[in-house]
Amino acid sequence: MTLATHATAVDSWRLLPAAQQPSYPDPVALRSALDDLASYPPLVFAGECDRLRDRLADVARGEAFVLQGGDCAETFDAVSSDQVRDKVRTLLQMAAVLTYASSVPVVKIGRIAGQYSKPRSKPTEIQGGVELPVYRGDSVNGLAFTPESRTPDPERLKRMYHSSAATLNLVRAFTTGGYADLRQVHEWNRDFVAASPVGERYERLAGDIDDALTFLAACGADPAAVHSSEIFASHEALLLDYEAALTRVDARTGRPYDVSGHMIWIGERTRQLDGAHVEFASTVQNPIGVKLGPTTSVDEALRLIDKLDPAREPGRLTFITRMGARNIREILPELIGKVTAEGARPAWICDPMHGNTFEAPSGHKTRHFDDVLDEVTGFFEVHRALGTHPGGIHIELTGDDVTECVGGGAEVRLTDLGQRYESACDPRLNRKQSLDLAFRVAELYRDRGTYRDRGTAGARREAVPAAA
Repeated sequence: MTLATHATAVDSWRLLPAAQQPSYPDPVALRSALDDLASYPPLVFAGECDRLRDRLADVARGEAFVLQGGDCAETFDAVSSDQVRDKVRTLLQMAAVLTYASSVPVVKIGRIAGQYSKPRSKPTEIQGGVELPVYRGDSVNGLAFTPESRTPDPERLKRMYHSSAATLNLVRAFTTGGYADLRQVHEWNRDFVAASPVGERYERLAGDIDDALTFLAACGADPAAVHSSEIFASHEALLLDYEAALTRVDARTGRPYDVSGHMIWIGERTRQLDGAHVEFASTVQNPIGVKLGPTTSVDEALRLIDKLDPAREPGRLTFITRMGARNIREILPELIGKVTAEGARPAWICDPMHGNTFEAPSGHKTRHFDDVLDEVTGFFEVHRALGTHPGGIHIELTGDDVTECVGGGAEVRLTDLGQRYESACDPRLNRKQSLDLAFRVAELYRDRGTYRDRGTAGARREAVPAAA
C-alpha cells in the first residue's frame, strides 16, 4: 500500500496548523521515508485496538482500572532484551498489586514501542554561545549537541518503526512465554516488600495476595490468565507525518486505524481544538487519550468530546489529567462534574508526573515522590466526593534503579540525582519508587473512604523549590 492509497482518509489534518513538528531540511528525503513507511506492515492490528477499546469501556463504566506507564522518551539504544524485560516486569508487578486491591481487571498499557518523540517549549537551545535545534527525541534528531546530531533526519522515522517492532516482539514474548506468570510476579513483590525500608506497611497486602494464590492452588484452579498477561502499546501521536504514514484502512470495517500503536494520545501542547493533532485523532478508530492540564476549561473539555467522541462511546476517549498536586483538588471537581452532567463517558486517569516538575539546585529536572502521591490521593478524593470512578494512573517509570525523582521508601535525595540520571528528557520513577507507588495506590483503592495519607505529603520531604 502506498501513502497515496490511504492518505485521503486522514488528510484533513494537513489543512490545519500542526504544532511541535520538526523542520526537515530535505523535503524529498522526507517524502521518500514516508513512502517507505506507508509500505511497511502494521505494528499492531485493528482488532487489537478494538480489544483495548473494549477494556477501556470497562474502565469508563467503573469496572476496570488502568495502569499506563513507561519511559518519558524511549531511545534507540535502549531497545535490548534486558531493558524491555525490566519495564515489563515493573508493570506486571504493579498490576498484580493493583488487581488484587481493586478486585477489578487492571488494563496494562505501556508508554512503549513508539514513545520516541517529545514536545518542547522552545525550538532551539543555546550552549556555550552556540544555538542549535532542541532535542525532540530519537525519532527526530540526536541528543549530542552538534549541528550534525541536532539536524532533523527523516531516516530516523524508519528507525523508530523498526525499534518499535523489535520492542513489541519482545513484549509479546515476555507476556506470553511464561515470564508473566502471576506466581512468579508475586514472588518478585514479596522480595520487594522484604527489602523495602517501608516494607512493613505492605506486608498485610502481600500476605493477602499470597493467601489467595495458595487457595487457588489448593483448589486446583489454574486459569490461563495466571500464566500470561496482556500489555498494550501507547505513545503520544506527535509526529503527524509518521502517524499518517502508518494509518491503514481495516479490511473488516473499512475504517482507518493508526497501526503505530494500540492507543495514541494528544499532549497538553497539541490539543488545540482547531489544530491538526485533534483533527487527525478524530479520523482514526483507535482509543484516544487527551492530556488535560490546569488551564483546561469545561468548555474545552466538552468540545474535545464533541470532536473526538461525538457518539459518546465508552472506551473511545480517555482524559489524562495532569493538574499538579497543588491544583487537582480545586480544578478537577468542576471538570469531572460538568462533563459527567453532559452525559459523556470518558475514562478518567491521573498523570501525577508532569504537573509536579521542578529544577533541583544541581540543575537536574526532577519530581518528588510525595508530590506524585499527593496528586494521586487528590484524584481519588475528588472522584469519591463526586461518586465517579478513579479510572487509573499514567506514570513515567523505568525498570532500572535510576536516580531521577527524589523521595520514596528507598529514598533518593537531591544530592543523589547525579548518580544515575539517565533519562533523555523528563525524570522517571525508578523500579522501587514505582512499586512503592503501586502499593500506595492499592491502599487508596481498598480504603477510598479514609485517605490515611491526606495531609501527610511532604512530611519527609527535603526543602525543595516550588514545583514548576
